[in-house]
Amino acid sequence: MNDEQLLQYSRQIMLPEMDIEGQQKLLDAKVLIIGLGGLGCPVAMYLAAAGVGHITLVDYDEVDLTNLQRQIAHTFEDIGSAKVASAESTLKAINPHIQVNAIAEKLGGAVLEAAVAACDLVVDCTDNFPIRYAINQASVLHKKPLVSGAAIRLEGQLTVFDPRQTDSPCYQCLYPEGSEQNLSCSENGVIAPLTGIIGTMQALQTMKVITGFGDRLVGSLLLFDAKAMSFQRLRLNKKSDCPVCK
Repeated sequence: MNDEQLLQYSRQIMLPEMDIEGQQKLLDAKVLIIGLGGLGCPVAMYLAAAGVGHITLVDYDEVDLTNLQRQIAHTFEDIGSAKVASAESTLKAINPHIQVNAIAEKLGGAVLEAAVAACDLVVDCTDNFPIRYAINQASVLHKKPLVSGAAIRLEGQLTVFDPRQTDSPCYQCLYPEGSEQNLSCSENGVIAPLTGIIGTMQALQTMKVITGFGDRLVGSLLLFDAKAMSFQRLRLNKKSDCPVCK
């Protein structure tokens, strides 16, 4: 790190859990963020501000008026633009020294696997079960940590899957195929700050996995009830008969 970087990230570096070594790990890290909606926006913005050096953004959608209530990386001027382009511009304004790669397509198959293989960590900010299952499979195959979040109505959840740990469950352990319910914000609604709360915690968990400090929620599911303003933490076990991570 040069003197400017030491000053830019000084408030983090002074934390004993982070220090210069942890900050350097962030600068060297390659993070793949899939989905630039309500969750992906705060994830990307905080990781950029914190100094994650290489961020790849993936989303095939365009900015719509209804997105602006919660997707804080986008503005009225971005309506009709690709979400990844809008988010890339926002991240570069926050931190022009990081590398941002924007992919405006729906990833799947070999392309998804290549993207996952090229990163150090994946952040799932999507709201589509088929895509989540595909991301999970690629994460397990390439042994990449996966930070998963969800937010709908007044409820949110957060967990970390780390296939580098033999006892870590995967997304399919939590939601076996066939058991899922397709819920979307367009059909069920979502309170704006909820996506920020869950997305910000995804960013924090990402930083903790990269640097190795603190509790990283592997094997735990954190539930947040915005109406009651309460958190509940549940144990999440690896399933012996899981077809993905067994």
